[in-house]
Amino acid sequence: MNKVQALPGVFPLHADKTFISESEWVIFKLLCRPIVSLTEDDAASLSLKTGHQVSVERCDELIRTIQINQLAELGSWISRLLAEVGCNQQQVQDTDAHILMQKINKKAGYKICNDATIQALSHLQLQWKGAASASK
Repeated sequence: MNKVQALPGVFPLHADKTFISESEWVIFKLLCRPIVSLTEDDAASLSLKTGHQVSVERCDELIRTIQINQLAELGSWISRLLAEVGCNQQQVQDTDAHILMQKINKKAGYKICNDATIQALSHLQLQWKGAASASK
């Protein structure tokens, strides 16, 4: 079992939940676009391909959610929350976990992410940095 997932009281950083609405899913399905392929476009061109049925801002958020979700052991649920507060993949890797979790808690209006979650994300950030160093 992953040590990060086993911390008591931690937000389930590994958990996956739907982050795209049903209508958005239909639009992208009609375009023959798997959700993971959305990162191949920039937000403006993706919105244009949908006939502006999905706004540029929402396309940007979806692209960032998918990119953040590509980080090891990070599920779509927390990826969506991080994207909603304006984070991108690089910021999730480099910004202090406490600051990231504060942004989520502030947007939610209550404490979704506690100290255990901050510790778990910090641990993941160290793992990502270690993996990046090892691949160089």
